[in-house]
Amino acid sequence: MKKRIIACFLAVLTLTALAGCGSTEQEVSAAVSPAAVAAKQQAEAEHAAREEADKEAAEAAEKQQQEEAAANRLEEARAALALTEDYRDSFVHGEKGADYQKYIVLHDTEGEGSAEGVIDGWDSSGAGVAAHFIVNKDGTIVQCVPLDKIAHHAGYGDAGHNDAFGVTDESRDDKAGTVPIGPDHPDYGMNSYSVGIEMVHAGGDYPEEQLEAVDALIAYIDAYYGFESTIIDHKAWRLGNSDTSPEFAPYLENYQDHRTHD
Repeated sequence: MKKRIIACFLAVLTLTALAGCGSTEQEVSAAVSPAAVAAKQQAEAEHAAREEADKEAAEAAEKQQQEEAAANRLEEARAALALTEDYRDSFVHGEKGADYQKYIVLHDTEGEGSAEGVIDGWDSSGAGVAAHFIVNKDGTIVQCVPLDKIAHHAGYGDAGHNDAFGVTDESRDDKAGTVPIGPDHPDYGMNSYSVGIEMVHAGGDYPEEQLEAVDALIAYIDAYYGFESTIIDHKAWRLGNSDTSPEFAPYLENYQDHRTHD
């Protein structure tokens, strides 16, 4: 009996204590004013805003660093070239920004004349034909069309090649001076999506100085656009075309695999 009385007493004490705790929590909760709640919410909002601002600042700094690194790469790639400029208005046939760049097309001049002589010949012909660059045998390079302009270097391609190469014949190219060459070669879209490189060559192997210059020029074009364009030769666009020569085939394979001739 005595044990039961003690147990009941303890139970009453426990219930009283629990009731007291609940009462205290209600009083504390009631003591939190609307102003305190608003202050807490404002502090949380300010903290979130600071975190967002810090994130944006970090992203902006990273973007600036990437842009500076890209500019440095372009400057270094340009400095590696023995390049001069000889721009002619008759060689420009429209706009070709980075969004339209897909290919680097390699050509032979099929003659032994210097780049300067080739450019003068193109200009005097009145046909408007030109590539963006000509690479001499000694490795010197002449640029005669800006990279962001269309040059007439690829001409007409085989039927179905617009679709095969993912290019279109559209209004950016003024087509000045172009002449169709027959029903087997009706497609005309490569000029608007490519950069043309001519190599002074008429037969035999290519001098090492010339090939190394082409290596450096491809690296420069990659740095200029910030991505790697697909490398082809002219006869890939128009089958049966004579440039590039058979001697260039192993170099072309290397260029397409790892972007240098060796």
